[in-house]
Amino acid sequence: MTSTTGAGGELIKTDTRGRMRTSATRRESLLAEFERSGLSAAKFAELAGIKYQTFAGWVQQRRRTARRPVPTPGPSKWLEAVVEQAQVPAATNGAALLLQLPGGVQAELVDARQVPLAAALVRALQMPC
Repeated sequence: MTSTTGAGGELIKTDTRGRMRTSATRRESLLAEFERSGLSAAKFAELAGIKYQTFAGWVQQRRRTARRPVPTPGPSKWLEAVVEQAQVPAATNGAALLLQLPGGVQAELVDARQVPLAAALVRALQMPC
């Protein structure tokens, strides 16, 4: 592989056939600039000094990867919440939340400071062993 210096002072790498090698960051920069420019791909490639076929391949590859769906987490699980009047100790202000989880597990929250702990418990119970 041989190297020369381009007009902007950056190093231009070429392979044994004389083809210019473009780094991934430079390619992404050019593609972002192309999207903002409003020019046709052929005109932009000409102004950037890139063969149109090469540039068109970059654009097509970027569009294909952009269309790939983003992986989503597994299916959502719904829990039923039933609000009932609970019998609470006299030391509390009368507000309590009773969580009834699958398998008969129950957790009673009598203080708002217990909510983060209960949320962590529910998240931990959702994870497979």
